[in-house]
Amino acid sequence: MKRASLLSLCLFGAFSAIQLAHAAEYVLPPDGSRLIGENQTWTVRAEDKNLQAIARHFDTAAMLILEANDTIAPVPRPGTVVTIPSQMLLPDTPREGIVVNLAELRLYYFPPGKNSVQVYPIGIGQQGLETPVSVTRVSQKIPNPTWTPTVGIRARSLANGIELPPVVPAGPHNPLGRFALRLGIGHGEYLIHGTNAPDSVGLRVSSGCMRMSAPDIQALFAQVSAGTRVTIINEPVKYAVEPDGRHYIEVHRPLSQTVEEDTQRVPIQLSPALATFINQSGGDKKLIEKALNRRAGYPVAVASRKSAAVNPESVLSVQNSAEAAAMNAETGQRAITQ
Repeated sequence: MKRASLLSLCLFGAFSAIQLAHAAEYVLPPDGSRLIGENQTWTVRAEDKNLQAIARHFDTAAMLILEANDTIAPVPRPGTVVTIPSQMLLPDTPREGIVVNLAELRLYYFPPGKNSVQVYPIGIGQQGLETPVSVTRVSQKIPNPTWTPTVGIRARSLANGIELPPVVPAGPHNPLGRFALRLGIGHGEYLIHGTNAPDSVGLRVSSGCMRMSAPDIQALFAQVSAGTRVTIINEPVKYAVEPDGRHYIEVHRPLSQTVEEDTQRVPIQLSPALATFINQSGGDKKLIEKALNRRAGYPVAVASRKSAAVNPESVLSVQNSAEAAAMNAETGQRAITQ
């Protein structure tokens, strides 16, 4: 499956009747553990226009739903049972500030003084205009930002028949939305911001910035202070050995270098440190290889026979109603009040 290909066009569609969900917030796991959340299922309804509409309901990315369900159509038929990948491994980075994993199209925020993590879907830079991997800080908080498109952005838009003004004032038509966080990298051109195109969240369509839905950036903006640490990584593979001996690997399709590249088949290059950790951990090599090929986008148990017994994968069945909120609460997930 190609990211940001013709499939992206299928994801842009009419607005669904599903209401926007708030970000998922999870209680942090104990020391030595990185596993949070539970996968869920959703039975597609006639009014569910596309995967992007379903993704908004769970505040996740449509691309993650595509990974989890492999052969599902961008516009699934009513009655189709869809797996929602809401279980994940925390990135192997310090649990501080904002952590972005580009490969999984997710932003993690660790509120200071709280034993929790908030998880948001994001849109990131397109091919040739990638969001840079870095460790930086929030340098400025900007409410009601104006947008000054760069010379490159104006030239690319003009090539597509769109003439952009030198400055776009704050308001409902501003591509930056109502809130922006400027990062201390480059010349200040990289932002975490809202958008006036909600279906673009969860796709590779920006010029390098990270975009969020309006409710999500509002919630994050209200909590983050200038100086907050921001860690941006690009790790399609996460691996963990839990304190009880369970082994998990979470594999995402790597970010493509070209629009034509098939990210389901392109080889995944493990970092030397991760490859060593996997080899020394005692997981089942055949199960690991299977997970690396499948690329499901959620944690898969890969314990060897010598390791602790692993319970079958837990999948919650969401009944397309208010029961979803109650079930989320039971698994350590709660909505942010705005």
